[in-house]
Amino acid sequence: MGKIRRMFVLLVVAVLWAIPGHGQIFEPLTLVQKIELPDVPRGAFTDHLCIDIKGHRLFTTMQAQKVVAVIDLQTGKVVQNIPIGNPHACEYREDLEQLYVSDGDLAKPGLKIYSGRDYHLLKAVGLAKGTDSMGYDPRSKYLYLVNGGERADMEHSLISIVDTSTGEHVGDIEAASKFLEDMDIDTSGSRLYITDEDANNLVVVDRQKRTTVATWPITKGGTVVAAIVDGAHHRLFVACRTTDLNGSIVVIDTETGKELKALPIGGWLDYMAFDAQTGRLYAVCGVGYVYVYQQLSPDDYVLLGKAETGLLGKTGLLVPELHEFFVALPMLGWDPARVLIFRVN
Repeated sequence: MGKIRRMFVLLVVAVLWAIPGHGQIFEPLTLVQKIELPDVPRGAFTDHLCIDIKGHRLFTTMQAQKVVAVIDLQTGKVVQNIPIGNPHACEYREDLEQLYVSDGDLAKPGLKIYSGRDYHLLKAVGLAKGTDSMGYDPRSKYLYLVNGGERADMEHSLISIVDTSTGEHVGDIEAASKFLEDMDIDTSGSRLYITDEDANNLVVVDRQKRTTVATWPITKGGTVVAAIVDGAHHRLFVACRTTDLNGSIVVIDTETGKELKALPIGGWLDYMAFDAQTGRLYAVCGVGYVYVYQQLSPDDYVLLGKAETGLLGKTGLLVPELHEFFVALPMLGWDPARVLIFRVN
């Protein structure tokens, strides 16, 4: 069945691209809305996003403004700006109506937990300097947060574990790296994958044993940035920045740690997503495009197309339940900061 599916997709892609005078016929993403974010100054990039599907709210970490902007998706308006020192990543638990934000503020780094009802601070969990990316395990309800390392004048980095049900810091995992960047959790097993920007490695962590179990060097790309896992097919995608204009996604076999191939993308990527239902891989690149690849098989991929976004728009969020893809753009020149909403076709 896999061969038939692969042949069918290849045939469709070939037909779409071969029609004379039309070039790229199929658009994997279609822009449907632009939401402006007022009062955001020029400055740092917009970091990562999260969503409250039930409440129709999008949370955007506006680093230049030092806030998390709460956007009402029904009205397309910012309804609240939550002050925070240096927001990086966020997660929302609808059942508890709580928002979790990693704060890289030098004075008070750690995890901030806010009420999803009135946005007041419920709890601050102190961590080391360098608090940045995080990953959420929907089964254990644990958050894993990167902190420590070079930014904290430490020889190693930490992956701190916080129980989101209690707000308690329940443990740390040490990693022999000075600069951990991005992570993804394999919910089909016990592994956690983290990019090591300092050594250009991929760090493999066992969440149950709470220890590093492997380190895989990345040689087919430039500087490692983001990682996303396809647990069903034992594949890991590691995005790398090669130059300001170009990068690549390295496909890895998670059973062997072997690099299989590299898929070309644009430069300045900071977010990737994989939709297991459609087999699509999304890469948000700061050169102004979202690259969309179709997985034909675990070893074969074809570029479906590129959706235009804007310069330095390098973070986004795929929401399969809504068939929507969000991209955040910082204020640049005379253009205000904004969020682009694409329909997933």
